[in-house]
Amino acid sequence: MCGIAGILTLNKNTSLLHQLKKMTNAIAHRGPDGEGHWVNNTGTVALGHRRLAILDLSNNV
Repeated sequence: MCGIAGILTLNKNTSLLHQLKKMTNAIAHRGPDGEGHWVNNTGTVALGHRRLAILDLSNNV
């Protein structure tokens, strides 16, 4: 299971990335294999995700 988090604000916020990292750290159990963060140029939108790598061990192709 993976996880996503986001922040939308009308005020430019310089600590947006810090807040987003705290949010994705809180859902680290949902995706311990990777993470990513993005903040738009105006500092009003931030998106983050946690990734869980899934390996299909079955013989089905």
